[in-house]
Amino acid sequence: MSSPRTQQALTRLADLTPRQIAAELDRYIVGQADAKKAVAIALRNRWRRQRAPDAIREEISPNNIILIGPTGVGKTEIARRLAKLAGAPFIKVEASKFTEVGYVGRDVESMVRDLVESAIDMVRSEREAEVEELAHERVDERLLDLLLPPPAPAPPPAPAEKASATTPDVGARGAAREDDALGVFLVSPTGAVTKETTDPAQERYKRTRDKLKQLLLDGKLEEREVEVEVTPQNPPMFDVLASQGGNEGMDNISDMLKEMLPKRKKKRTVKVSEARRILFEQELEKLIDLEDVTADALERVEKLGIIFLDEIDKIAGERSQAGGPDVSREGVQRDLLPIVEGSNVQTKYGMVKTDHVLFIAAGAFHVSKPSDLIPELQGRFPIRVELKPLTEQDFVRIMTEPENALTKQYAALVEAEGASLDFSSDGIAEIARIAALVNERMENIGARRLHTVMTTLLEDVLFDLPDRGTGKIAVDAGVVRARLKSIVEDEDLRKYIL
Repeated sequence: MSSPRTQQALTRLADLTPRQIAAELDRYIVGQADAKKAVAIALRNRWRRQRAPDAIREEISPNNIILIGPTGVGKTEIARRLAKLAGAPFIKVEASKFTEVGYVGRDVESMVRDLVESAIDMVRSEREAEVEELAHERVDERLLDLLLPPPAPAPPPAPAEKASATTPDVGARGAAREDDALGVFLVSPTGAVTKETTDPAQERYKRTRDKLKQLLLDGKLEEREVEVEVTPQNPPMFDVLASQGGNEGMDNISDMLKEMLPKRKKKRTVKVSEARRILFEQELEKLIDLEDVTADALERVEKLGIIFLDEIDKIAGERSQAGGPDVSREGVQRDLLPIVEGSNVQTKYGMVKTDHVLFIAAGAFHVSKPSDLIPELQGRFPIRVELKPLTEQDFVRIMTEPENALTKQYAALVEAEGASLDFSSDGIAEIARIAALVNERMENIGARRLHTVMTTLLEDVLFDLPDRGTGKIAVDAGVVRARLKSIVEDEDLRKYIL
């Protein structure tokens, strides 16, 4: 049975049909309809599996996908947007950085540990958003306590001498009247009379605190200095232990040593603005149950996790002969196999089953081909989708249609200086033509070529922008040709600049 929060994440998927998922991906990625359809079905199947009968649910394996296509056509972006859309834990790893244990590189299981860390960050961020308002209120109260410490409690009154019954003392009567002035008589429903005393010092403190709170909320005390208690950072040796990527067990040893050592605290004098940040982190630590965060994160990894394995073609190839530089390729594939098939991976937060983690692999496969992978690994990636190379017309769409289009990004950068940047339709067409031309004559790096062309085109504009003042900067076909003509025509320049 899923936890309520994981159930909420699955409910989000229920509202997304495959057609809606593909339409959402269209907002950021141009073309590649086949790839969008495949990943949309895979994502919807996560929800369908949870709705299946218990008897068969565990038997339904995710349909892992291989995206085949040259660099810069949108493989990584499709996987990243898909994970964001689903609210699922997601990591991207390069298969080429894994080697057989014993060679230089990282243990293959480390990608599952990284996925768990990603899930914990995600769940923790959600919890922080839920308690953020309460944490800010507590921080304000703690800041007020630091700015205006509460007064010490008044000492209890000394026992009064018993006055004579016949001749009451004048001083005692005066004290009684003064005492009456400081108190309020209350009558209960039963008729009993009680007296509630008020302390003038407490009243003054309350009034001053209320005024101080208003100043604090108005941001007028940010430069005042207060003394806060902080926990020093871990000793450097822990960082050295944790950074040893070749031995994953070092992380657990480092954590154990941190727990064993006493938590020392020291006081620092900082401004209110800095104290607010320190106290806010401390309050979040108190309000968030880390065990609950960890349990939820592990469940999401097992039911919703997505691992994007990039450059899988780099570990494929013809069966290598004994020895040689490629001796570890097949070994990497065999190390990957149990993780993709489904196995238990030990992490510092507990055991994680990878049976239902969705794996999306990607590669250009220029030199090798998917059939060069070992048969067992091929069988674990039953869905193969070929992404088409981008054309000149695709470049035009990339620069105009997506919500984060390159032209909109540069316009926002220029607008920060108070100027405006306007691309004409023929200017965009010329940029697309040049990018497509350079991709044909040199290495085809897909849409990434647009970045190099745009950077070179606007280099002088961005450099001179603070000095030229506000105004409109127009980019049309004539401007593009004038600024890039010499580079496009000179093969050596084109090779090194574009």
